[in-house]
Amino acid sequence: MAAFLLKRPVKLVLGRNEDIATTGKRHAYEYDYKLGLDADGNILAYQIDLFQHAGACADISTAVLGRSFLHVSGSYRVPNIRATAVSCRTNIPPNNAFRGFGVPQGAFSIEAALTRAAELLGVDAEILKRRNLLRDGDTLPYGVKLASVNAERCWETLDKSVDLAARRAAVAEYNRTHAGTKRGLAVVPVCFGISFAQTALNQASSLVNIYVDGSVSVSTGAVEMGQGVNTKLRVIAARTLGAGVDKVRVDTTNTSRIPNASPTSASTGADLNGMATKMACDKLYARLQAFAAAHLKTDTAEVSIKDGAVYAGGKKTELSWEKLAAAAQWARVDLSEHAFYATPDLHYDIGAERGRPFAYYSYAASLTEVLLDVARGTYTVESVDIVQDAGESLSPEVDLGQIHGAVVQGIGWATIEQLRYGADGQVLTGVNAYKVPDIKFCPARFEVTLLKDSVNPFAVCNSKAIGEPPFVHGLGAYFAVLQALRSVRADKPAPSLPLTPEKAFMYLHAPVG
Repeated sequence: MAAFLLKRPVKLVLGRNEDIATTGKRHAYEYDYKLGLDADGNILAYQIDLFQHAGACADISTAVLGRSFLHVSGSYRVPNIRATAVSCRTNIPPNNAFRGFGVPQGAFSIEAALTRAAELLGVDAEILKRRNLLRDGDTLPYGVKLASVNAERCWETLDKSVDLAARRAAVAEYNRTHAGTKRGLAVVPVCFGISFAQTALNQASSLVNIYVDGSVSVSTGAVEMGQGVNTKLRVIAARTLGAGVDKVRVDTTNTSRIPNASPTSASTGADLNGMATKMACDKLYARLQAFAAAHLKTDTAEVSIKDGAVYAGGKKTELSWEKLAAAAQWARVDLSEHAFYATPDLHYDIGAERGRPFAYYSYAASLTEVLLDVARGTYTVESVDIVQDAGESLSPEVDLGQIHGAVVQGIGWATIEQLRYGADGQVLTGVNAYKVPDIKFCPARFEVTLLKDSVNPFAVCNSKAIGEPPFVHGLGAYFAVLQALRSVRADKPAPSLPLTPEKAFMYLHAPVG
């Protein structure tokens, strides 16, 4: 309105307290569930009702709820399921999208159900979880038959590296011999579907130009916001063309070069834009390969371009990447290419609740261990061990950074990031009272292993998305703290998420009822 009335651009700058009071947050959920197991601990049936805290208007809530709905079975084999999901209108500011987009909330439901079942049966939760992990040939609730499932491989690799049985025994012995402090651990497996839930958004374009000096520019609709997508695009272009990574730059996003771009979200930035970039580079490579063959007077099949040099019959020639680019330009070879990619075979019938909404699935497993101060209810995250399936990683450094950041965010969500609202729907929590993880709250020991020998034909260069799936590991902090609390007393219901130190203190010291 101000811009309209003043006929000039207007910028509104909010203070942090105003920002917290007015902007959307991650959706809170409530759950009603029933879980049926046979005598061996195999899941027979699962009934789950999700109630989403949407806020004053729908905004993007139903899309978030849809992702939760599709992930309520987590990383587990559930032969019979009945799930319902309701987005509830409430009197708070409309909630919105945040890393994970409903998947962590969906995964939490079955993790909580299995944890409670283990408590009632008197067994370790990890035993039930391991027994019910997804395998090749299993069918998800919406009809997808799975292949190349790495859930068990991630779990077994984690178990081998941490010796889960020994860690459980050490925690039990510590709790038996210590009254003032208690330990807890939890293993959380992850199965995360990758694609936009809205099929039409799964598309991207790329424009690749090779210049006479051998430099390469890549233009896509991907927005670099610190997540490393530009690094991956450079790797894809360099690897496909055979040039050095130092020769490739990624230009800023510009709608005059790449129109109609999909959002950079849903962990698809590198998948979609990277695939389009590879397609454009494949065409340029074929063009340069044919030109080099003619220039060297040999068959095209004998020519390869790699590591900034041209090879013929397996032998390095006098043509460097720079000389090849200059010669091709002088010979009037087109050194520009545009490509468009749309993820194939995606479909989902929301009425029938059947289809293939995701291109593939990202798997992982993590073990989180915490130390609880019984008198104060405070706790520290002592260690996090993760095995993450990143396919053939395009940049292990980028992927490790994304995993670290996502896990710390997830731990904050599951433990200390508590918002309070008044009866009128106004946020009561300000900057001083809202705590996010700082360096002291991060895990004292943080070990991440990328799963070896994992391939993924459904994404660029056999890679897998990494932006959002590791966030789910944050749930391990909640369940590890819960186990530590249960070692003190088990006569009260589990505290809600986030399991703040205040809730832990009240659980430990407040009378029942």
